[in-house]
Amino acid sequence: MTPLVDVEGRLRKMPVQADKPVSYTLTVGDTRLPLQDFLGKTVQIDFDGVIRCIHCNRKTGKSFNQGYCYPCFRTLAACDSCIMSPEKCHYHEGTCREPDWGETHCMTEHVVYLANSSGLKVGITRASQVPTRWIDQGAVEAIPMMRVATRQLAGFVEVACKQHVADRTNWRAMLKGDVPGLDLTAERDRVLTLIADDIGRLRQQYGDTSLRPVQEPALSLSYPVRVWPAKVSSHNLDKTKTARGVVEGVKGQYLMLDTGVINIRKYTGYQVRFRVFPASDTAGGN
Repeated sequence: MTPLVDVEGRLRKMPVQADKPVSYTLTVGDTRLPLQDFLGKTVQIDFDGVIRCIHCNRKTGKSFNQGYCYPCFRTLAACDSCIMSPEKCHYHEGTCREPDWGETHCMTEHVVYLANSSGLKVGITRASQVPTRWIDQGAVEAIPMMRVATRQLAGFVEVACKQHVADRTNWRAMLKGDVPGLDLTAERDRVLTLIADDIGRLRQQYGDTSLRPVQEPALSLSYPVRVWPAKVSSHNLDKTKTARGVVEGVKGQYLMLDTGVINIRKYTGYQVRFRVFPASDTAGGN
């Protein structure tokens, strides 16, 4: 059957808009496709075996840190260990891999937040990335807790919070829509009380204006999902180069098919052919 859409190019992280429900765009090379248009239709993703670094365009046999070749993984500030552990930021020591990058990405206001994605969790993000970060994690609700001057300070606050709150999302529960209801405003007040001594010590060291608790409202988010999977299985393009199925929804950075889910962000830099077939075409064929 003739596909409705037939494009080739490298996958990139899906851009999002905080509409109701969230709007997703699938980027394949230079083509941008609104995924909501494909709900109920059959799609097929074929990986041709080529991966190119999203920074330098070098061909690489393996993707590191969601889209980089190994040399870039070893040299770029975006791939440094302090990105995953921001409290270990070493910018102030003069050893940042890319000081200019650090200025714009780390030495800028960050938000420490609570989110409900598969239950209560704490996280941090640049202020400019709200609410994109929350959507990428599949949160159904999120609330700012503190605004802080730098990424490292956000990391210190997060470390204090992790004594009382998880910092991970159970992605399978998130994709099942199995999310308990929470009062995030009450949870924010509770956590701020629990970490009050830690915040006091950080203010003494970094100044009162560097860490500000906020009383901003929670944001509720909904996602374009028509059927929640009872059991979550994943497509792995490294093992099986074709993923095909009916689009049941999109949440986080996951495309949800009736045959399994695929983490689009994981395959950033992968060269693929993406096809969309009419809703009646569920059997397939090349």
